[in-house]
Amino acid sequence: MACEVPVRASELAAGLAALFVADSRLAVALNDAQHRLLGANDRLRSALHPGVLGLVCGDARRLSVGRGAISERLVDGRGGTDGTGVQTTMLGALEHLHWAIGRAFVDYQRAYEERRRLAVDVGELSQQLTEVLCAAGWSENDARSADVHALAIGRATR
Repeated sequence: MACEVPVRASELAAGLAALFVADSRLAVALNDAQHRLLGANDRLRSALHPGVLGLVCGDARRLSVGRGAISERLVDGRGGTDGTGVQTTMLGALEHLHWAIGRAFVDYQRAYEERRRLAVDVGELSQQLTEVLCAAGWSENDARSADVHALAIGRATR
């Protein structure tokens, strides 16, 4: 059954709907940062492969061709006989990973903090919306389970 929606309830519902859209964008940002962290961690793991460490340490007995991002660069870029080319390549690749992990972590922290603040705003608006609807004669259960998108356009059923 359709019912009258107070103007203030529509305003609050529209605000909640906008916060839900923002939350969706933050969830995507968190997911992206997490995937970048996992990818960088996997690349770091390839650097710790015994074959790569043997190559850097000059122990040919420990050398086995790896299939990681770093080990492939090292095998291709060995160059000189003194091992400095390998060490330089290894350090450069590790430095790149260090910054990739750092950027992904900062992005994750930023999105997490924004999402935490957003949750507080959602809670406050939800409480206000429930109070406005209850003051208009809605039961608390109906107010809490109302569709905010329908309320935002002034249409609701209970």
